[in-house]
Amino acid sequence: MPDKSGVKMKSTVHWLLTASALCGLSLAGSVSNSQRLLYADWTTQEWDAIVVGAGTAGIIVADRLSEANKKTLLLEIGGPSYGITGGTEKPAWLNGTGLSRVDVPGLYKSVFSGSDTLLCPSGVVDSYQACVVGGNSAINAGLYFQPPASDWDDYHPPGWHSADIKNATERLLKKQPSVTKYSQDGKYYLQSGYQAAKEWIVDKAGFAQISFNDQPDKKHRAFGRPSYNYINGQRGGPARTYLQDAVKRKNFLVKTHVRVLRINHVKGKASGVVARVNGRDVTIRLAAKGRIVVSAGAIASPGLLMVSGIGPQAVLADIQAAGASPYCKADWVMNPEVGQGLFDNPNTFIELWGPTIQAYKQDYDNPPPADRDLYLDHRSGPYSFASQTSVFWAYMPNDDGTRTALQGTIDSSGFGAYTDNNTITMNVYGTSGLLSSGRVVLSTDGKFTPGPSGDVYYAHRRDGMNIAKFIHEIFSHLPPSTPEKPAAHGLTPLNLAQNSTVEEIYTYITTWSDYARGSVQHWSSSCRIGKCVDVDTKVIGTSNIHVVDASIVAPLTVNPQFGVMVAAEKGAERILATWGS
Repeated sequence: MPDKSGVKMKSTVHWLLTASALCGLSLAGSVSNSQRLLYADWTTQEWDAIVVGAGTAGIIVADRLSEANKKTLLLEIGGPSYGITGGTEKPAWLNGTGLSRVDVPGLYKSVFSGSDTLLCPSGVVDSYQACVVGGNSAINAGLYFQPPASDWDDYHPPGWHSADIKNATERLLKKQPSVTKYSQDGKYYLQSGYQAAKEWIVDKAGFAQISFNDQPDKKHRAFGRPSYNYINGQRGGPARTYLQDAVKRKNFLVKTHVRVLRINHVKGKASGVVARVNGRDVTIRLAAKGRIVVSAGAIASPGLLMVSGIGPQAVLADIQAAGASPYCKADWVMNPEVGQGLFDNPNTFIELWGPTIQAYKQDYDNPPPADRDLYLDHRSGPYSFASQTSVFWAYMPNDDGTRTALQGTIDSSGFGAYTDNNTITMNVYGTSGLLSSGRVVLSTDGKFTPGPSGDVYYAHRRDGMNIAKFIHEIFSHLPPSTPEKPAAHGLTPLNLAQNSTVEEIYTYITTWSDYARGSVQHWSSSCRIGKCVDVDTKVIGTSNIHVVDASIVAPLTVNPQFGVMVAAEKGAERILATWGS
């Protein structure tokens, strides 16, 4: 889900993940005094499951394991986020409402201007990510598209095909529906951009106008309204659904502000984790048949494995040479696929001017009074959604018989130097079927902070050419125009000429600028099923260490949040099916 800063997110933490006190999570309000006493000495108890990371996937896994009567500890490096979890960061106009900035969909872009409590601090992960209850699902736009069946059938191994994840998808939708009507008064707002895009993409370019919730497999030359995970006009996500169920159970505990430093194991058989709790390092133990589930995100999860002596041999040797590894070489688990295949969507901002456009940008501190009151009183209006007004997809065929998916999203305002009242933004990025990917690397400063390698985007020319051809094709359905002589009717591109050749577009999108070659922080695919983990999500070479988060999911055609949540449902199912084996 693209945003105005070219940044996007996905669930995270670090190889030091979290836990602190039952404290300020709404969780705290939901937990009985007897449960608090029972877990007062939680660091000295043994746990059936220790889940590292209370993000998009980790919350779901922890909920499902505790539901199955496993004594489950969920650790999070950050603190509360939503109002229901005890989050308090907010503008003054939300005082007295019980809401935090996280709850209001229209405030999501404001996090790119900074946050005191929501983002990962320096030294945790070398990427723009959330370190908070809910992970990136607490700060992203909330776009929530069901992946087409082909994403599971073409890019995942047997056991994870569309038929295999059908029940997991149904469980997810039962718990967290997808909505296309966001404003609680039933109206659609900020529609000038939607109408202009529809006239261009549907009426001129010939794309089909559909409901993506009704036809999730229709992703070729299809246009429609965005789908979101909102609940009654507020941000949804696992922190508002799965977590609220889990905290009611006596066998579940979530701890915030805890950094998991490493996994204790001997040759892949884990006995617990070492975590920093209230300034001291403690060992938290697993029960005899217990499991570690790493759900720290596609960058942080491989990082935690690597500093725990699990990963590519050269990386483990570097950590040992620096004197930073407690593991003997004989206890290493050499898995060359840990951190490999790291993916993000290459993103391009295209600024569009139109005479009928009425741009709108939500204001964090001072919303227009009428819009403020409409949201506060009725959960309606421009603050009831994240500002994306339309979305469309197409596939580009490749010579080898495969295809590459491209996505376009229309926002309600301009970006960068193009922010007048008649300008909106179209984000275009490649999704499934791209050849380019990188890997998770550790910093060389002795801190071993995980981050992306420099070759994630456009390492293969085919990727950039497919995106360039897509842009060229849809541009051909715009009226001839230049920024100096904009079209009298329709849209005029401002930062990329409407009559650009494919090669000119390729050069533009693959050359870094404020508008091109930007990341959207949709990190995934760094510990893929069948390579890094097996079909039961167990890290290959280990006995009881699992990864369940965006790391195990191949690049998807759609924004990854829905697919990651399906993977969490399916991953928990696979873990439980093999428990004790």
